[in-house]
Amino acid sequence: MLWIGLTGGIATGKSSAAKILRELGYPVVDADELAREVVALGTPGLKAVAKHFGPGVLGSRGELNRQALGQIIFSDENQREKLEEILHPLIQDLRGREKLRIEQTGAALAFYDVPLLFEKRMAKEFDFTVLVYASSKIQRRRLAERNHLSEDEISKRLAAQMPIEEKMKLPDYVIFNEAGPNELRANVQAVVNELLQK
Repeated sequence: MLWIGLTGGIATGKSSAAKILRELGYPVVDADELAREVVALGTPGLKAVAKHFGPGVLGSRGELNRQALGQIIFSDENQREKLEEILHPLIQDLRGREKLRIEQTGAALAFYDVPLLFEKRMAKEFDFTVLVYASSKIQRRRLAERNHLSEDEISKRLAAQMPIEEKMKLPDYVIFNEAGPNELRANVQAVVNELLQK
């Protein structure tokens, strides 16, 4: 089985590409979902987060209060790194188990949908990497239309990630997503066809 890292930038259409891959019958493991699973109610991950950050990051039922935690980690780089230190090994373990489970089904390809693949230098963990691409101009337009963000908010969100033009130099394959859903579907299929020949 080929293990493929799937990434993109904000508003480039990575989630839409992942949805198409699932519709085509290919397993897609979502890094964000794993990150939520490791801090679900009653997990060792949640206990470790509460121990480090204090009871203020918990809601009334003992669940994670994402907003409270977000305020801490987005205003303090050291605290954000600490959170990653706590959660990364748990996410890696869960990802390894998911990969093994999929391998046992006999799948030819499986994708790991991870937003910060290149920022976190994860490329070596995959057989191939795929980037879903839309120009920064299109990213800005989609963020304004879809999320109703101001120019200032859009700039902040884009600044939190590696610029898409820089990311463009790094993957093994690129899925272009600038002309709408039909083009995206055709481009996803084309990349899948290439990967199946490997």
